[in-house]
Amino acid sequence: MSRKIVIEATNVSKQYNLSKIGSGTIKDDMKRWWYKARGKEDPFLRIGETNDRSRKGNSNWVWALREINFNIEQGDVVGVIGRNGAGKSTLLKLLSRTTTPTTGTIKMKGRVASLLEVGTGFHPDLTGRENIFLNGAILGMTKKEITSKFDEIVAFSGVERYIDTPVKRYSSGMYVRLAFAVAAHLESEILIVDEVLAVGDAEFQKKAIGKMQDVSSGQGRTVLFVSHNMGSIQTLCNKGLLLKNGMIAANGLLMPVINEYVKDGNSDEQLIFEPADNPFLSHIQLTSSTALITTGNAITFNLELKQFTKDLVVHLGIYDFKDEKLFNLATDYFEDVIKSTSVKCIVPVNNLPEGNYYVNLLLKRAGQTLCHYSKCLVFKVVNGDFYHQNKLPELTPSKFFVQHEWQS
Repeated sequence: MSRKIVIEATNVSKQYNLSKIGSGTIKDDMKRWWYKARGKEDPFLRIGETNDRSRKGNSNWVWALREINFNIEQGDVVGVIGRNGAGKSTLLKLLSRTTTPTTGTIKMKGRVASLLEVGTGFHPDLTGRENIFLNGAILGMTKKEITSKFDEIVAFSGVERYIDTPVKRYSSGMYVRLAFAVAAHLESEILIVDEVLAVGDAEFQKKAIGKMQDVSSGQGRTVLFVSHNMGSIQTLCNKGLLLKNGMIAANGLLMPVINEYVKDGNSDEQLIFEPADNPFLSHIQLTSSTALITTGNAITFNLELKQFTKDLVVHLGIYDFKDEKLFNLATDYFEDVIKSTSVKCIVPVNNLPEGNYYVNLLLKRAGQTLCHYSKCLVFKVVNGDFYHQNKLPELTPSKFFVQHEWQS
């Protein structure tokens, strides 16, 4: 028996003029509205360029989204993935009705709660308590409904001590805790969450993922979740939607969509992670001797430090997508290896079989943790001629390939 479709997007496109707002004048904006009201094509619609952030364009008109078509059923948890600038946030803004599509239609059944950025819908001069009621009212809840959920919202957010403090005094983590608690607990049929959860600490991220699992499986609510953390996506979601340059590159069951994303990410660029506002690390980069990371070939991890730090210890943990640690690469196995701000770790032979993997990064000094990034790099390994016999080894459940020889 098929489930009810709660979100239906048909030929949805969004065009922006990078040089100005609207059409330029009130008269032109009114003309655009009048044409739309009569079902006619936008008179100012231009032939825009594809949304490719890596290339300089020849026009100020760009398609942030182009010809998007999909259906989402009730109870689905959809991971929306793609590179920065692929159109993920634009799509969520259209679904949240904070902006409208240039062409096409979006049909949604049920009330929508969205969390697109830290402090969405909060007034900085109001207290946490007042903002819960304000945000709930914006989402279409009655005062009675909000009151019945109030204690549960405050307890989940973990900011009870500051609930009567103006939220302008909250940290970004406290903001997102309270905002997510409101969006997740109020009676909406559709929950839309952008990657703002990355602001919260590890404990809250785990708590938020658990809550989203509860509202989808236990309450039958629909969740759209944007994240670059493939571990969180895999833990939470059952469907995936991959955007590339403003268009849908893959849509459907989760793992094929993730595989396409990881494969595409390795096919034309090196994997790189650049942490924001870290005093020690500029970036970490994963490169391979071929365009794809292939079994049997060398792989290299390049770390660029912002400053030379004496006695620095680097740990790189390699995990599979079952969150099982496979091996560790660490500088404290060796003596005096960090002598500059450029650090390189070479794995001469990659013995991982075909599949998806991720990297955890840890920097320490004198036993003290300086920074720890979970799932900072996600990469795909494809099968290769590991044994140099001009044939690909059979894919088996083995976790590693091991160089060996036979004698008789």
